[in-house]
Amino acid sequence: MREEQFKTALVEARAGADWAIAALYRRFHPRLLRYLRAQEPVEGEDLAAEAWLDAARGLHRFEGDERAFQRWIFTIARRRLVDFRRRRSRSARALGDLRDLAEPPDIAGAAGPVLAESETDAALARIASLPPDQADVVLLRVVAGLDVADVAEMLGKKQGTVRVLQHRALERLAEQLAREGRSVTR
Repeated sequence: MREEQFKTALVEARAGADWAIAALYRRFHPRLLRYLRAQEPVEGEDLAAEAWLDAARGLHRFEGDERAFQRWIFTIARRRLVDFRRRRSRSARALGDLRDLAEPPDIAGAAGPVLAESETDAALARIASLPPDQADVVLLRVVAGLDVADVAEMLGKKQGTVRVLQHRALERLAEQLAREGRSVTR
């Protein structure tokens, strides 16, 4: 994009012109997405979407040329990445104690308690790797055994949103298992 084209696109994007927003998006999104996917393969697209939403909200404050815009959008994306990792880290710590709360599966034999503990740990580790809202929903629905209406009320979300979060979380967990060559029954 030439400098004049960038300036025009920036001015028009600030005014809400769809073509200008699309031009900026086409110019910067592919690299931004590659960066975020390299950092967080599963969450890259969501992080990129968050970065673009933040950029759209702050576009009126941006000053600079095309190169400055690139630095700006990548700075936003990196901050979303850091925020995501902090949330995930907090969720992992908070979810770590859930081993004591989960009932172990009924496995017969002397190896039963050991297998149950390792399967519970593995399942909770997988759930902890989910985005915090998805992890909350899965834990409240599966571990706590709450129904959709209760979870929605607790989280301040709509019931449909809870169902979507649960579906996405379970799909993500199924994909992880499939990548590891484990069979998944639905």
